[in-house]
Amino acid sequence: MLDRIREGLVVSCQALPHEPLHSPFIMSKLALAAEQGGALGIRANSRDDIIAIKQEVSLPVIGIVKRNYVDCDVFITATFKELDELLESGCEMIAMDATSRERPGGVKLSQLIAYCREMNPHVQLMADVSTVEEALEAEKLGFDCVSTTLYGYTQYTSGRKLYDEDFSFLKAVLEAVRLPVIAEGNVMTPEMYKRCLTLGAASVVVGGAITRPLEITRRFTIIA
Repeated sequence: MLDRIREGLVVSCQALPHEPLHSPFIMSKLALAAEQGGALGIRANSRDDIIAIKQEVSLPVIGIVKRNYVDCDVFITATFKELDELLESGCEMIAMDATSRERPGGVKLSQLIAYCREMNPHVQLMADVSTVEEALEAEKLGFDCVSTTLYGYTQYTSGRKLYDEDFSFLKAVLEAVRLPVIAEGNVMTPEMYKRCLTLGAASVVVGGAITRPLEITRRFTIIA
C-alpha cells in the first residue's frame, strides 16, 4: 500500500455513532468522492465501513477500529478484537495506537504486531504515535510506517498541533526514523498538505478539512 499512496493524499472517511454522517453507505460515497477528486488512499474506521468502501472504490484502505475501554486512554485498534475485525475487512493496512500508554488488559504492542504478521503477513502496519521516542520504538517493533496522528492527543502532548513551529514535530520524526512517515493531524489547507510533502512526508492524511461537514460549518459560523 505504501507504494500506492506515496507523495499523495489519503482521505480519512470517518463518522462516529453520534455524528450525522455515521453510516457505511455514506462513508462509501465520501470515499468515492475522494477517489474522483484524486485521493490515492482512504483511512476508515470499523469493519463495516471498510467493507462498504472497498465495494465502492479501488483505492487501498488504512483501517482502524475506534473503541473506548474503561480506565484506558488507548482507543485506536487497541486489542486483538479490533485486529480480527480489520483482518476480516480486507484493508491493506492496519493503523494502531503505538503510544507508550498501557493498553486494555495489559496487552503489549509487540503481541499485536506478532499476531497480525501471523494472521496475514501481507497487511502493512502503521504506528500512530505522539512522540519521537514512540516513533523510534515503533521502528524497533517492526512497523511498516509511522504516522503523526496522535501528536497533541496524549496527556503528555495535549494541545499541541502538528503544524506548530512549521511542523517541527514532523521534522523531528522524519530525522529520527528510517521508516516512511505519514503526516496526519489538523492538516487543514492545501498549502499545509503541500508543506508536509515538501518536508519529506511519504504521504498525508486529511480528514476533518474534507469529510466532516459539521466541523467545517462550525469554522464558518463561529466567526459570523
